[in-house]
Amino acid sequence: MRFMFVGDSMTIGRAGDYTWRYRMWQHLNATFGGPYQIVGPRTELYDTLADAPTSHEYADPGFPAAARRHLAGWGEGWQHMAPLIGPAARAAEADVLLVSLGLIDLGFYTDATQTAVNVRRFVAEARAARPAIRMILLPVIPNVRAQDEAPFAAEVARFNELLAKAVADLSTDASPILLAARPASYDIHHDTYDGTHPNASGEHRLAGEFAAVLHQAWGIGGPYRPEPGPQHTP
Repeated sequence: MRFMFVGDSMTIGRAGDYTWRYRMWQHLNATFGGPYQIVGPRTELYDTLADAPTSHEYADPGFPAAARRHLAGWGEGWQHMAPLIGPAARAAEADVLLVSLGLIDLGFYTDATQTAVNVRRFVAEARAARPAIRMILLPVIPNVRAQDEAPFAAEVARFNELLAKAVADLSTDASPILLAARPASYDIHHDTYDGTHPNASGEHRLAGEFAAVLHQAWGIGGPYRPEPGPQHTP
């Protein structure tokens, strides 16, 4: 089975991060019980000094190169990934997409309605490339801008409603789509390093939501239990 992580800055991570992708890799290693691959056209982290995705300095140097693969980008959202997902999924023969997108769209590019249109385009492009592909989509999670700006919070809430509707409308037996839960009690003061991007605690919470859907809905892997070892994210 081939898993592809798709996301924005919270998924690609910055130089020195572990990333929730790393936490998910640990989880799959511990619970999957069979062969699997993490796939995607990119492996880099975002380098804040270079202002570009050029870093390979993961917090754990033992994170295998093959497990670092993803389709995520700093400042990239649904509208950026919709035209990329078809070629990426086809080339990697992806079976399951784990998708965390939306905040960057609403913050800089599109309103809730247009972002939801791009979600549907993304799904169509993924299925055109891989008709039996499965997808788990994460709603936009709590962030500092939504805390501080009531109109933006309303737009996030509206988008999350539209995302849930898209999942209900588009999921099929041949290509199921599921909606992950917003992490319970996600605290931007405890689970992020800047009000938006996850620290170690936040990484585990994000990975845990994807893991819960995989296990409960499709019997993939097991319950999420954070792996022992390095937990700190700078």
